[in-house]
Amino acid sequence: MKRAGEVIILDLRNLSDVTDYFVICTGETDVQVKAIADAIDEGMRERGVHVWKTEGYGGLQWVLLDFVDVVCHVFQPRVRSYYNLEKLWGDAPVEYIEESPPPTADKGSPT
Repeated sequence: MKRAGEVIILDLRNLSDVTDYFVICTGETDVQVKAIADAIDEGMRERGVHVWKTEGYGGLQWVLLDFVDVVCHVFQPRVRSYYNLEKLWGDAPVEYIEESPPPTADKGSPT
């Protein structure tokens, strides 16, 4: 399962010269963290954006994908809580991404 949990975007444009945005999300297991990070990388490549640097694939507790203007952080819950980037960058405007339901197959018009 690739579905990331607790997805937020921190707008760092007025706070940092290093990047414009942090995207932070949670995966429950090593396998899920890897699947989420891989899906982000693949989705960005499909849009012609290539990752500049990655870190964390060895341990899969925190995978960082640096796209220069956007840095994605995929955490396991314990590690996300420990580093608490949301608090560290507490002055940044935050956008909370609501979970959307999975798509359903179109079964035609009800009879």
